[in-house]
Amino acid sequence: MASSEPKKAALVAVLPAAAVCPYASCYCEENVWQLCQLVRQQHPSELSRCHVVFVSNEARMVPLWRQKAGREEEKLVFWDYHVILLYQPDERCVVYDLDSQLPFPTYFHKYVTETFRTDQILKPAYYRYFRVLPASVYLQTFSSDRSHMRRPDGSWSKPPPSWPLVQTGGPDKMNLDSFISMDTRKGCGEVFSLTEFVKKFYKVPTSAN
Repeated sequence: MASSEPKKAALVAVLPAAAVCPYASCYCEENVWQLCQLVRQQHPSELSRCHVVFVSNEARMVPLWRQKAGREEEKLVFWDYHVILLYQPDERCVVYDLDSQLPFPTYFHKYVTETFRTDQILKPAYYRYFRVLPASVYLQTFSSDRSHMRRPDGSWSKPPPSWPLVQTGGPDKMNLDSFISMDTRKGCGEVFSLTEFVKKFYKVPTSAN
């Protein structure tokens, strides 16, 4: 028997193809800020449905699979932190990650399954935590002077992005650490464990009758 529920509209393509999005290797926090800016400029009504997610932990050593920078077949890499963009217009949710081998975007459940897998196979020190905040808040509060990418002699550990510094956090010119921190008492947004993160953004699809 066919379902009587109305067919869902196609997801809005809030971002262009990955190849034409602003990108600088190892500057994921700025890449995602630029993606948020694109949504605000091109699909302003959808910005409220976007969330920025910082992935890290106290040790600042988080394993992620299917990353372009990863090695061997499974493309595993250990980042000190990583940043992604979620778009959730309804019960559906997709992930935009310019550093992933997965499609841009990828549905949330597939992305989590292939990128984070499970904490049960990891030592507790490697458990991933997630600071989630509205994209609009990130656009208004994030600032970076890129000092974390400078070597002691002042040279760059990785070439900086071609765009100007992102300085939207008021008098604080460098507040990146407040986003990377998974201390629930500090910073913007909410902090979740992997299980809590999945529960918040993954809704089991309703089956047809």
